[in-house]
Amino acid sequence: MDVGTLLIINLVISIAIILFLIMVLKINPSIAMIIACLYMGIASKLGVMGTITQISDGFGSMMSSMGLPIGFGVILGQLLSDSGGASVIAETLVRKFPAKKALYAIAFTGFVLSIPVYFDVTFVILIPIGFAITRQINKPMAYTTGALTIGATTAHCIVPPTPNPLAAPDIFGFDLGIMLIFGLIFGIITVTVSVFLYTKIHDRHFWNEEKDVNHSSNVVKELEEQGKVIKENRPSFFISLLPIVVPIICILCGTVGTAIFGEENQPIISQFLGNKLTALLLGALASYLLGYKYIGKKNIENSAGEALKAAGVVLLITGAGGSFGAVIKATDIGTILVDKLGLDTSSAIVVLFLAFFIGFIFRVAQGSGTVAGLTSMTIMATLAPTVGIHPVYIAMACLAGGNSVGHVNDSGFWVATNLSGLTVTGGLKTYTLGSFISAICIFILAIIGALVFPVF
Repeated sequence: MDVGTLLIINLVISIAIILFLIMVLKINPSIAMIIACLYMGIASKLGVMGTITQISDGFGSMMSSMGLPIGFGVILGQLLSDSGGASVIAETLVRKFPAKKALYAIAFTGFVLSIPVYFDVTFVILIPIGFAITRQINKPMAYTTGALTIGATTAHCIVPPTPNPLAAPDIFGFDLGIMLIFGLIFGIITVTVSVFLYTKIHDRHFWNEEKDVNHSSNVVKELEEQGKVIKENRPSFFISLLPIVVPIICILCGTVGTAIFGEENQPIISQFLGNKLTALLLGALASYLLGYKYIGKKNIENSAGEALKAAGVVLLITGAGGSFGAVIKATDIGTILVDKLGLDTSSAIVVLFLAFFIGFIFRVAQGSGTVAGLTSMTIMATLAPTVGIHPVYIAMACLAGGNSVGHVNDSGFWVATNLSGLTVTGGLKTYTLGSFISAICIFILAIIGALVFPVF
């Protein structure tokens, strides 16, 4: 057996190890990925110490670039939520839309909130408003749950500073501002198109009120009451937006500076502000200002502590993804994979389909969109230099695949299903369908972009 075939077999086995450890033995994804790294490196003749060195270097490289920005981003989202700013943004945006566009209102509100806040928190904040919208439009809860899922999962999938889109530029080697610009453009188009398609599907008597609604659940009544609670001493809408807007403006300053002056000659101020560490630090400080005024110093400390608990898991998974990528890169399997599979890397569509497929398989198999997106991106990063398109399109395809089919092994599925008072089949017809439609839209936009503007 030649070396190339052996490397491909080792990669397949490594992926199988990750899936087996996560799905069957319920081992933490970060540990599963490191074990797979050990197998891949040793079996591919990198040597025991060489493999460990690659694992350590990959983890360290990823953390030096991503560790603090992810931590700051999680703190930003937690404080924005706890200070009441997220609720103010949600209520204001929903009111600004005309009544007949209520589903688009909840979808885009979910999109905005999920830029700094994780999906689960976004859903908890918005679902009481969702019940009011459901009564307003006189349609089943499926419409609101699906629209909210589309908006929230789309932003979480492709708009920094959530972990995967924040990691994509480092993995593929391009500017974070490019990811932000494409994420916002693709995201707005995706939410608009996906809500339209999702609504049309449900208009065709797709929903069964008897089988798809959990009639024994009291959660709907409890959350409706929660939504009626009037919260005083909350920030204004524009002040609430500051933690979101500040890092976005900073990142775009860096991108614009690079475009005008070049990478080496741009002013120091745009380099400083455009760095993701600076941008997210300033965003976190803006969220602290909210917290000081609206929840007090003691509650700020508790809120930040809760945020860091959540950040720990994300950081480990992200770092382990860096280790996996370093080992894969050291084996030079990207070039070998292209040769053995006979892939035409001059065909953007072929490469993008492969990127989507890898993310799709991981998402369906083990549930975590973070693991699916990171793993597919680390594998495809070895192929990206051989393809004649900008790597942002490959990153989008990977992330779309990693967001494609969320079902019973995905925690987000249960959050959406239970808080909406639905059965498992109801969850599949809302959360799963909504996230799948949005993933396909992102993937199609990546293909269109790669064909029309391959490089820029």
